Amino acid sequence: MPASDSNPFQSLPPLVVGLAGLVLAIETVFQLGAAGLAGGAAGVGWRMSAIVAFGFHDPLFASARAARRFDLDIARRLVSYGLIHAGFVHALFAAVLVLALGKAVSERFTQAAMAGLMLAGLAAGALAYGLFQNSAAPLIGLYPAIYGLIGGLTWSLFTEGTGRARLAAFRLIGILLALQLVVRLLIGGGNEWIADLTGFAVGFGLSWVIGPGS
Repeated sequence: MPASDSNPFQSLPPLVVGLAGLVLAIETVFQLGAAGLAGGAAGVGWRMSAIVAFGFHDPLFASARAARRFDLDIARRLVSYGLIHAGFVHALFAAVLVLALGKAVSERFTQAAMAGLMLAGLAAGALAYGLFQNSAAPLIGLYPAIYGLIGGLTWSLFTEGTGRARLAAFRLIGILLALQLVVRLLIGGGNEWIADLTGFAVGFGLSWVIGPGS
């Protein structure tokens, strides 16, 4: 019989626990600032200030491409945007998904490989967002990294399965993309799906190199 005081987070990889905790901690600071409980008058604008400072902005990226100048600020934004979210629900879902998917992927990948999947998903997602669409809306949120994990999990199920089971491995990404389409039709939204789908494709492709037994 398991001990009643067992920690439910013990079976989760520290990488995803720390990442989810950081996302929620940042969001808590924004919520406190917006409620006037921290930072005074400046606290109300903390989220927008963070989006300006750390979000991925296509106009900045377009200017850098035109000038053929890619500095550390652009490079930093390729991953820093993942820590900033549009609101509490946006951040909460990201934290829950990274914990759930991180647990599944950690059963097959090392933590270093998981970090690689997420970082590659973030960077490639931002690049695709900047290259394949023209939008003044900043890219924020951890979701391209989450889709990188989905790509790794899909690769594992694909390589472990045979026959029709290999095609079934793509069921999860199909369901998620269908849900995104429904959400966009009902409440609108931008082209963040480009970054998400790119994160998945890069995660799937990279797994052939860093996945177990590759």
